[in-house]
Amino acid sequence: MRPEAPAGWRYLASMDAARTYADLTDEEQAEALRPAAMDAAEAFGLEVHRLELVSHAFNSTFSLEAGDGRRLALRVNTNSTSSVAEVATQQQWLTAIAAETTVHVPRPVSTPRGEWYAQVESAALGRPVLVTCASWLEGPDVGDPDAEVARELGRSIALLHAHGTGWQLPPGGRLPRFDSPFFRDPDRLGSASGLTDDQHEVLRRARVATTEAFRRADAAGPVIPLHADLHGGNLKWQDGRLAVFDFDDCGLGVPALDLAISTFYLRGSDPATEPAMLSGYAEVSVLPDIAPADFEALVASRQLFLANLLLGSSTAQWRELAQTYLPLSVDRLRHWMRTGRFTRALPTT
Repeated sequence: MRPEAPAGWRYLASMDAARTYADLTDEEQAEALRPAAMDAAEAFGLEVHRLELVSHAFNSTFSLEAGDGRRLALRVNTNSTSSVAEVATQQQWLTAIAAETTVHVPRPVSTPRGEWYAQVESAALGRPVLVTCASWLEGPDVGDPDAEVARELGRSIALLHAHGTGWQLPPGGRLPRFDSPFFRDPDRLGSASGLTDDQHEVLRRARVATTEAFRRADAAGPVIPLHADLHGGNLKWQDGRLAVFDFDDCGLGVPALDLAISTFYLRGSDPATEPAMLSGYAEVSVLPDIAPADFEALVASRQLFLANLLLGSSTAQWRELAQTYLPLSVDRLRHWMRTGRFTRALPTT
């Protein structure tokens, strides 16, 4: 049985047909995606008692209260470029992590047919979307970690790397290869509007430098499955225990890349968090062997990746953010190339 469609969706259905999904506000976009979430819940064999949006960013996640009492996370892949095979592989690796490690992760839910995803039509997007389902993780999102959480993050990254080293992709499984700054996205920065020639030159030089660092790191190996998006928004902390979620960006790359991505988000906040994360990793495994300059380039590459990502997003708030984030990215990258160290907290003078 389906709950009655909310008033917001009835409003959207009656809007001027000339308005596209990209023209909608965040709230309107989220309501426009609700029918797809409901169809996906049905495909997973779930009776929906309550469906609430909890996140509308790169993808859109709903909290689902099922008829059997479970609370589940239903994620609509609105901006994800993951293929059917990649989504299935993500969910299978997550299932293996839950069963074979002490890392606290959500447990994926399959459809009655044994599939790890539901593919449903979205009238709002004008195309089919992939939707995944998993157990709900209690606790607040971490946001900016303190040193205690950062140490546990380092331990969790090392445990994931140890598991990924021995885990084999299932038959027909596939994960993207992370061997360049933009991962597999097209380079949108080269044609970005509103920048001066000097700003474009900074981006060009940063692309060259980070691409070379990826090449050297990739050649040294090893290449293993990575989460590739471990920041405070993908972590929960409950009763002294860290939980890791959102494996949508996972892929194959060198271990140092995972640490560099997490370092990007720690730089510019509490200076105790970065050494705490590295110390936590070292408690479990030997830190990856990479030249300091190349590690800094991998950290800086996240700035290129995010700026490029925003330019291709369909989410209203991200498209708006891109207008100010791009020149800020240039300033941060310029500072990195001048000093040799990347930081998100630029000096005020």
